[in-house]
Amino acid sequence: MMNSKRAILIRLIAVAIVIGIAAAMFVIGRGHTLYFDNKSLEAGGESYEAFYQVEVFMNDESIGKLNEGDRGMATIMGQKCRIVLHIKPAKNEKKYGSAVNLEIPYNMDGVILNLPAIMSGAPREVFMEEFIPAPETPTEEDETVITDEFEMPTDE
Repeated sequence: MMNSKRAILIRLIAVAIVIGIAAAMFVIGRGHTLYFDNKSLEAGGESYEAFYQVEVFMNDESIGKLNEGDRGMATIMGQKCRIVLHIKPAKNEKKYGSAVNLEIPYNMDGVILNLPAIMSGAPREVFMEEFIPAPETPTEEDETVITDEFEMPTDE
């Protein structure tokens, strides 16, 4: 009798541990695609001008150099990331560095981050938006034309 109670208790503890690990991995292992925009932006009556050039590092890994109007991309696991930017505001100006710690919303798979707005201290709603791919529109080349290979000529 005592053995069966003990076995049930051990099984319940094992199930609780597995559920706890699964919940932790669900949050920790969530992947996101980040898109870094070095583009001018106007929002809420404010204007955020693009930088001449920005070199982006995320979690100590180089993402790339973005010139004015460019977009870069990286993927992360988890909800937090550290972004280091080496910014050259204008062609003849000196570079400076800045670091930003961001928390990515759990419900967004693709996130667009506007770098000039981040560096200007804009609110999260201004510098971060969800990336929603545009639906593909069929072109004339995509349409399939079926012809009869034994088509008879007509007199017109």
